[in-house]
Amino acid sequence: MLGVVITGHGGFASGLLQAVQQVIGPQEQCVAIDFPEGMCTDTLQQALKKASQQCDRGEGVVFLTDLLGGSPFRQASLMALENENYQVITGTNMQMAAEMMLERDGMSVAEFRDMALECGHRGLTSLWHEQQREKDAVVNDDGI
Repeated sequence: MLGVVITGHGGFASGLLQAVQQVIGPQEQCVAIDFPEGMCTDTLQQALKKASQQCDRGEGVVFLTDLLGGSPFRQASLMALENENYQVITGTNMQMAAEMMLERDGMSVAEFRDMALECGHRGLTSLWHEQQREKDAVVNDDGI
């Protein structure tokens, strides 16, 4: 099973992991690393390194980060550039994190990466758009 390290600014990582576990239950090989105000990037890098070693059982690690270009993303990216079995995904949302935790067993890091982007995009919508989709489905079911 792939290891997952969730990281982001403030309490993003621990909050997201807590929420995911509330919905789908405890997760093995998954660690949250927060980047609170005042933490330096060297400390973050060490925490990410330790977390990735803790989560990696030989199949690879995926870092789920909050913000493209932010320190958690950059530090995880440095690690991924040195390890072909690591991937970094940014813009992580609850929909994607929960779905991918359930799907990660038996996936490669590349498969996880690609499917995670699809899940994340699917989870980003609005009430109005969902209502329009439902209307379209009713019209298509009726053949009108």
